[in-house]
Amino acid sequence: MLGATTRRRQLLAAAGALLLAGVVAGCTTGGGGANTGPTNNTGNDDAGTTITIGFSGPAADHGWLGAINSAAIAEAKKYPDINLVVAEGTNDANLQISQVETFINDKVDAIVLLPTDGAALTAVAIKAMEAGIPVINVDREFSSTFAARVTILGDNYGMGVSAGTYICGQLGGKPDSVIAEIAGIDSLPLTQDRSRGFADALDDCGLKVTNRVAADFTVQGGEAVTSQLLAAAPHIDAIWNHDDDQGVGVLAAIEAAGRSEFFMVGGAGSANAMRHIQAGDSSLQATVIYPSTQAADGIRLARLLVQGKSLGDLVEVEVPNRIVLNAPVVTKDNVAKYLPTAFES
Repeated sequence: MLGATTRRRQLLAAAGALLLAGVVAGCTTGGGGANTGPTNNTGNDDAGTTITIGFSGPAADHGWLGAINSAAIAEAKKYPDINLVVAEGTNDANLQISQVETFINDKVDAIVLLPTDGAALTAVAIKAMEAGIPVINVDREFSSTFAARVTILGDNYGMGVSAGTYICGQLGGKPDSVIAEIAGIDSLPLTQDRSRGFADALDDCGLKVTNRVAADFTVQGGEAVTSQLLAAAPHIDAIWNHDDDQGVGVLAAIEAAGRSEFFMVGGAGSANAMRHIQAGDSSLQATVIYPSTQAADGIRLARLLVQGKSLGDLVEVEVPNRIVLNAPVVTKDNVAKYLPTAFES
């Protein structure tokens, strides 16, 4: 039985998913053209006044990050009334600050921004907001509520809850089960949130993490720390690996060690991981989605904001200021639903 805190987090995640569903519904509703003021669910998909959106995202040095960028660009191409200006992907906060300043100087209509460092980009995001340019903050939060009109997040805590809840469902009647965790970069808040959610969910069914290592979201890092983990733990019942990109290395280490007594749950939801789940050819039994649609969703919301529209199927006539996406578990039973939109690791 999930504790009160964990249940509350899951309800919040589900609410975010419902709000996002409103975006999709709103963008497929028929009706008149562009609106001069906020309205609810009429004409969202009809071409309106052409707007310019500035987009600055990360360097595509990771499958999920690459998917963030490509999905945003693909989404903008669906709308003839969007002129998308894409800045070079970067992991340099100073370069990204200059990109946003260029957007401000060019007087774009909206900015969709996945900051390389939320705190470092806060001041320039506030500057854009003060210039009358709505900022849509993606994935990594700013340190001030004044820096964004809308914030779109994946649910890192919810990922941990989903992974832990799934493992509880498989092992909850076995309190002596050995649970291992392969985290990402431990210094990042997102990793800390994922681990906290995982521990909370396991605690609800009387389990706990027995062995834990941290990698770096890379194939090489995943393989190295998993080799160490397997050498230190002669028996494991279940593993949660935070990231499917590093999971490529994790699976390589498992195969090299010839271990098969445990099952594994992945994280992020790559197509590579889902194909393993579908085929049943590895220890990977499930993965938890961390949506790579966040920037694409930001593009849609930026368009609604600038054109004075709102989310379909909501009575409220304003776009919400915060949306948290769901973190569903993908298994062999439902993988066909999620595989078509998964990213390549």
